[in-house]
Amino acid sequence: MTAEVGTDAAGGAPSGSRSGGRTRRGRRWIERWEPEDAQFWAETGERVARRNLMFSVFSEHIGFSIWSLWSVMVLFMGPQYGVDPAGKFFLVAVPTLVGGALRVPYTFAVARFGGRNWTVFSALLLLVPTGAAALVMTPGTSYTTFLVVAALTGVGGGNFASSMTNINSFYPLRKKGWALGLNAGGGNIGVPVIQLLGLLVIGTAGAAQPRLVLGVYVPLIVAAAVLAALFMDNLAPVTNDTGAAVEAAKERHTWVMALLYVGTFGSFIGYSFAFGLVLQIQFARTPLQAASLTFIGPLLGSLMRPVGGRLADRIGGARITLANFAAMGAATAVVIYASAQRSLPVFLVGFITLFVLTGLGNGSTYKMIPGIFQAQALRRGLEGEAAAAYGRRLSGAAMGLIGAVGALGGLGINLAFRQAFLVTGSGTPAFVAFLVCYVVCGAVTWAVYLRPAARGRAVAEPEADEGAARPVYAEV
Repeated sequence: MTAEVGTDAAGGAPSGSRSGGRTRRGRRWIERWEPEDAQFWAETGERVARRNLMFSVFSEHIGFSIWSLWSVMVLFMGPQYGVDPAGKFFLVAVPTLVGGALRVPYTFAVARFGGRNWTVFSALLLLVPTGAAALVMTPGTSYTTFLVVAALTGVGGGNFASSMTNINSFYPLRKKGWALGLNAGGGNIGVPVIQLLGLLVIGTAGAAQPRLVLGVYVPLIVAAAVLAALFMDNLAPVTNDTGAAVEAAKERHTWVMALLYVGTFGSFIGYSFAFGLVLQIQFARTPLQAASLTFIGPLLGSLMRPVGGRLADRIGGARITLANFAAMGAATAVVIYASAQRSLPVFLVGFITLFVLTGLGNGSTYKMIPGIFQAQALRRGLEGEAAAAYGRRLSGAAMGLIGAVGALGGLGINLAFRQAFLVTGSGTPAFVAFLVCYVVCGAVTWAVYLRPAARGRAVAEPEADEGAARPVYAEV
């Protein structure tokens, strides 16, 4: 079998093809895509999917860097900028709000415009917040202007939803945990990379040169767009389905998973944006000292996301997620102790452990999503490609909603820090609130997916990476 993929995979296919009554124009439209077909996957699918994954990771990586831009810019904002700590926490919270809201339309843009086409456009759009930041990063700029420009970086957060929806369509169920984890983890690494760049600039050129950070990203943004245009593909079989969106919104598992994603990804992005400020305010670190530590947690958390996806592929997403929330609760207890005692070494151990666990949990929760909707298809009596298509249809729609709500967890974390420092001068009350959240998330995971009464509503998950032919039914 060969894919009908323009001149890329079929060697001279016509430039236009038809899907759903529409003519697809251009060389990079794939007309037929059946990743669950073992022969198709071995002969054509895996190679094409891997290539799209590679360039999707790079584009999403740049998007995450721009989304987290203001977690770095605030480290350059000394007293001469006239922004107090509470104002800085709100400044880094605004991009999470905008990014979360944009994830819903970005999810559906993939089917409307094509995954490759939207990747090119959304990458080029990152030039707007980057250029705007270069214009306003100077003492004397009004706080309102800073807020507006920070809000523009939310487009980088939207990139995550379109990228994950696109890659979800390329891979078979048995490989989604690893593929989605790698895609998201490579994107998440954009956070520590821009923080490392900020450290380099502060350590060499000084805290008065924030534009150097922005200057590095302009050519990278252009490179991401050009590479996507040259090497990615659009999937013609992926079409927008308003009914799928409505059905996903009515499905209780969508909102259960959104809550769990608040606990994992919301924690990752919220902590990533706030870490440097917490070190500066609570532990009196200088911008250089804070920047030298800030990148460690997001880096380790990003690297662990594919690991969480792989473990979920092999063991089961719900089992990994439950164990992860228990560990996050324990790590948060350590952080609460260290915060109350003002012990920086203990605080760093606990907080960086939290980052590692958020990465694991990000991978395991996202793996659960396609499995849940695959199980819904099986319960409806569907089999084979029909069940796989139903699962892709609903999981793609649900990912936008889940990703949007999860990103808003980052907003909650930064607002909690802001309020805690305003009232008590310490982040301890905020960490207590986060501990309660992890306990709730763990309890929900067990009650909905792992308790004995829920086992009859199992989700089909492959026993191992190559075990597509014989699914086992894991409690999810």
